[in-house]
Amino acid sequence: MHRVSALLCALILFVAVSAKAGEYRYVSTNSFKWWLESNKQMFIVDIQPPADYSRRHFRGALETNAFPVKSEDDKKKLDVILGKIGSARDDIVIVCPRGGGGARNTYDYLKSRGVDEKRMYILEKGAEGWPWPTLTVTGR
Repeated sequence: MHRVSALLCALILFVAVSAKAGEYRYVSTNSFKWWLESNKQMFIVDIQPPADYSRRHFRGALETNAFPVKSEDDKKKLDVILGKIGSARDDIVIVCPRGGGGARNTYDYLKSRGVDEKRMYILEKGAEGWPWPTLTVTGR
């Protein structure tokens, strides 16, 4: 009986974690590569710190330097782009250093400001996990 209870608890925990992870939409590096190569219309919201953005970013990215998007000052950096992305219909790809907490914070904040979450994606693995440096701009 204890074994069944433990298994049931593990299953419930797995489902709860999976449901939480499912709240965010991710785009794989392969899909994003295809989007870039096919010139898909989209906004790339880059929240990397200035030094990381200078080192490598995607052409046409909206530089916000809002990482980690925790403070009110960080969020104000995103407010600057809201007018541009908020009223459009193009998809939005959020790029942060590793595709983690900063990107999720950005997703949540943009959603709270009225951006349709059906348009938003987080780049899987972030800028540091991007395997095709030739598709980025290096240096300024």
